[in-house]
Amino acid sequence: MNRLQSSAVKDAWINFMATEEVDPRFADLDAWSLLTAMEAMWEGQLAAVAAIGHALPALTAATEAAKAALGDRGRIVYVGAGTSGRVAVQDGAELMPTFAWPKERVRFIVAGGDSAFVTSIEGAEDDVDDAVTQVNAARLTPHDVVIAVAASGTTPFTVAALQHAGSFGAVTIGVANNPGTALLASAKFPILIETGRELIAGSTRMKAGTAQKVVLNLISSGIMLRLGRVYRGMMVNMPPTNAKLKRRAEAMVAQIAHCDPSHAARSLEQAEGDIKTAALLALGVDRVDAETVLKNCDGNLRRVFAELAKNRDSHRDRHPKGAAAPNRGGAVES
Repeated sequence: MNRLQSSAVKDAWINFMATEEVDPRFADLDAWSLLTAMEAMWEGQLAAVAAIGHALPALTAATEAAKAALGDRGRIVYVGAGTSGRVAVQDGAELMPTFAWPKERVRFIVAGGDSAFVTSIEGAEDDVDDAVTQVNAARLTPHDVVIAVAASGTTPFTVAALQHAGSFGAVTIGVANNPGTALLASAKFPILIETGRELIAGSTRMKAGTAQKVVLNLISSGIMLRLGRVYRGMMVNMPPTNAKLKRRAEAMVAQIAHCDPSHAARSLEQAEGDIKTAALLALGVDRVDAETVLKNCDGNLRRVFAELAKNRDSHRDRHPKGAAAPNRGGAVES
């Protein structure tokens, strides 16, 4: 399909998409008082978030498949055009500072290229050849997870990119706000969020965009939960790259190890900023042992504490009359 053909298909679909229709309830929105208009737009945002509830089973299945595929080398690849592309970039850009997700394990395939991150290049969404070129350049494998987002579900660039990604065996997830669309049909894991008509017809940066952001939050955060990059609601893989994050890291170590802030700060310094290692050091675990058990448990602190508890119980079984070694920092807790 060439650019003119894909544009014609997209134009034909517009007549059937709820996101493009004028909602008669808001036909006079521009004549309302600003407060009333603000209330209506706010209610629209709430409705957009509520619409995600029906898709939670599909979101969960997609996230589980993504975690299984990624392993220790797979990448999360975001695909989109226009508003949807920029929403996707925002989610992906936060993975490194929040979860220490390696930069080389996130990639963006966006219509118009990098310049579209901050500048609207709307015509680029029809360029299916560029979509194929960018996917080829990504050199996808079955370990990669491709998340494509399009409010319409028909954006030629996004559909073509997802279809081509599937040919490499990558896990493909399609997020759209209109049912029965090509993006959903092309995805191994289709995610439909029916946000309906926009208060300003066709302005999918509003309800559809809000829903997309929440959906991506859920998928990426769910992946990180399953990969052990969160422990007891804390982002324990976070790199403390500034003063605020260093204080946050120290507080996490203190909470996990049940130790005082000064001990947590010393442990974090000894661990060179690694929160998980620091927590184990604060608990009195030897540095080499801490690094070994973390490696054996794939960095999952909950598994680490379960392993330490098992070893402790095994030691007690072998030496029932022996006194337990003192805990210098706090109680091991799983």
